[in-house]
Amino acid sequence: MDTANNISGICPGAVCGARGSRPSAARAALKRLGFLGPAFIVSVAYVDPGNFSANISGGSKYGYALLWVLMWSNIMAIFLQTMSAKVGIATGRSLPEMCARLFSRRTNIVFWIIAELAAMATDLAEFLGGTLGFYLLFGMPMLWAGLLTGLITFLICALEKYGQRTVEAVITALIAVICACYLTELFLSRPDPVAAGLHTLVPSLPDGGAVLIAVGMLGATVMPHVVYLHSALVQSRSSDRAPAALHRQYRLEKIDIVVAMNMAFFVNAAMVLVSAAVFGSSGTEITSIEQAGRSLEPLLGPLSGGAFGIALAASGLSSSAVGTLAGQSIMKGFINVNIPVNLRRLITMLPALIIIALGVSPMYALLISQVALSFILPVPIIQLLIVANRRDVMGDFTNTPLMRRTGTLIASAVTALNAALLVCIFLGLV
Repeated sequence: MDTANNISGICPGAVCGARGSRPSAARAALKRLGFLGPAFIVSVAYVDPGNFSANISGGSKYGYALLWVLMWSNIMAIFLQTMSAKVGIATGRSLPEMCARLFSRRTNIVFWIIAELAAMATDLAEFLGGTLGFYLLFGMPMLWAGLLTGLITFLICALEKYGQRTVEAVITALIAVICACYLTELFLSRPDPVAAGLHTLVPSLPDGGAVLIAVGMLGATVMPHVVYLHSALVQSRSSDRAPAALHRQYRLEKIDIVVAMNMAFFVNAAMVLVSAAVFGSSGTEITSIEQAGRSLEPLLGPLSGGAFGIALAASGLSSSAVGTLAGQSIMKGFINVNIPVNLRRLITMLPALIIIALGVSPMYALLISQVALSFILPVPIIQLLIVANRRDVMGDFTNTPLMRRTGTLIASAVTALNAALLVCIFLGLV
């Protein structure tokens, strides 16, 4: 009887203790999840309308042959975004803010102008993508579709007054829409999994034209404005500057980056897979996003055409909102100037509306914007390396010799590939 009482006296306490630990474990898990999110905003740039154009062109002309470009572009993106987040976490400042501290005022004005050109070129492509998406979905005139895109982007940016996490939630939902649409596309198109796996792992360039598209796929994947933005977004996650807290945040942010970037890789790969399965097998070369959307519907049915239009509209809206956020971070960091977000949105929206009103080909405008980005991308990469390589700035987070060499290799490769693209454009080969 005494033994029974002793057992009854011990077990309830043990059970209660176990149960009591569950809420604390749940709170700890939720706290860790609270660090996630910045990389999902950044990943929008890796599934923007420029990616649609490059991936669909590559898949329709070369089938699965260029999937390996996406894999290596994704690895490069993970490396650069991790370094950008590390700068933000280690210093408590964004990359533009660190440039303002380390370089002269005159140099930072030049940096700001270059970065603003990148943000505007990116925004042009993204705005056109959203416009094309609504045009394909509802058949409305391009100018009205452009105005609708601008209005919805204004609304998304206005959510910033409710906090960064609200904007993150909306943009993450749009990414989920893009993923769902391309899951539908994949199901309907039934690509060849063996050929896809082989070409993801084995590099190949069927001809000279493939080189141009491969460079375009790389250029559409690694975007200058989000290299700046990521270092700013991580600031909202923690005010604790203790070394242990910073290292914990960095570990969690790396998880955030790997998950978000690989989701973006999946969407990009799905674009190539669908294009290769639908158009590549029939020998139909697709040269525009609009042509792709119209061609999918008669081949796979209205569900596929509608899914494509929804994905493109979601891509344009989300990436355009991210471009606006990046522009704010760039201006505030380099020259310490703030302008109202709605005014900035209006300024960056006007060039796209003028292009639409003048009847300029969206694909031509998209090409020009990607060329502009090809000039600019090495600049933030080099800035990032300079900051992250300095021990007096980064402390324990300073780049290791291996990271320095890897970063230098990436900067050199991007510069060489962009130079090759520009040479081909000037020679009239593209």
